Amino acid sequence: MSELEPKDVANTALWRGFARRVEDLVGVVTAKGAPTGADERAAGLRYVSRFLAAGLRVCLECDDPDHPTFGRMIENAMSWGLDNPDCNYSWARVRGDATYRIEGTRGSARHLEFQVNTGHMGDGHIPAFGGGEDAWRTVSFLSAEDLAVDAEGGFSITLASERPEAGGNWLALDPDASHVLVRQYFDDWERERPAVFSIERIGARYPRPSLTAERLASHFETLHTWLDAGVHCWDRVSRLLLSLEPNTLLVFDVGDDVDRPGLHGQSYGMGPFACAPDEAVVLEFEVPPCRMWGAALTNFWWESLEFGQRQTSLNGHWARLDGDGIFRGVIAHEDPGVPNWLDTEGNERGTLAVRFLFADRTPKPTLRRLKLADLRDALPPDTPRLTQDERSAVIARRNRALQRRYGY
Repeated sequence: MSELEPKDVANTALWRGFARRVEDLVGVVTAKGAPTGADERAAGLRYVSRFLAAGLRVCLECDDPDHPTFGRMIENAMSWGLDNPDCNYSWARVRGDATYRIEGTRGSARHLEFQVNTGHMGDGHIPAFGGGEDAWRTVSFLSAEDLAVDAEGGFSITLASERPEAGGNWLALDPDASHVLVRQYFDDWERERPAVFSIERIGARYPRPSLTAERLASHFETLHTWLDAGVHCWDRVSRLLLSLEPNTLLVFDVGDDVDRPGLHGQSYGMGPFACAPDEAVVLEFEVPPCRMWGAALTNFWWESLEFGQRQTSLNGHWARLDGDGIFRGVIAHEDPGVPNWLDTEGNERGTLAVRFLFADRTPKPTLRRLKLADLRDALPPDTPRLTQDERSAVIARRNRALQRRYGY
């Protein structure tokens, strides 16, 4: 018994350290400046539970660069970090001195990109927000238009420090490479189908070694960073945007630096929306020639509002453009009976994100706040009216399409 005691003490300390951090997550929800309403606090508790679930996925289950697997660390029921409702995210761990192969089929998503990055999404080192010398960067990326596929849509990608002599698809690794992030962007959720792919380290031996106490401790150390630094990092970023003037957007053009994290070719606007129950906020912009675009709402916690069973986001497939080519979206608490409703899900403030992929120019969206009773006069006279039954049918389509997109 005495020989087991040190191990028991270590494992107990490991678990208690984890449990303490989980308990401390409530401090994010109750901190000064956080929403005080019971429903908003409930959403905050749901958010930290989702962030915890994502951390368990990427820090414990998918944190093995010697036997990597792709995991989904963001989805509709695991939302955080201003995720995009039009995107399927997949994540796998790698290391720079190894060689890997990704194999799969292309699918038909509007856009697909494989990206090798440094750092860890839970360490808080966001480049645009003071990430410092350890800020994340992109080592290499491969977009669908540069991906060689066979007649059936199959592909193989080599991940290595040197380009393979045989040629083919290649993602470069460097000594700091730490993970592969795959983004699939869907415009038509109903018809576009996701890519299917897997990853393996070349030369890996199977079966995979059994779990050791040392390796579990290493995973928990990464998870502790996720819970200590990560959750507070995203909270600070959300608060920074919410501190701006309500109903204004900061518009960001695409950078030319190839090592910039984030989806390449995307420009966007972000800013705080504010809307009382008896008000509406009209979002307007001319849609430029682009591969796709979208507008979506998040809450105080920077999690996307429910986009499967509510209409909290719109893109080129789900939205209606007016005769003058202008998109006019209506942010409101109650259904205003127009096609382009953006449902606040009861949130009187949050972040609005507008994204444009490979646009020939970046629009300057405008926001107008008005009384809900005056909305019809503020919209073009030919704006259609939607009944409750019609709205329900649209959302049911979204929900079915989203489940197919995720492969449920």
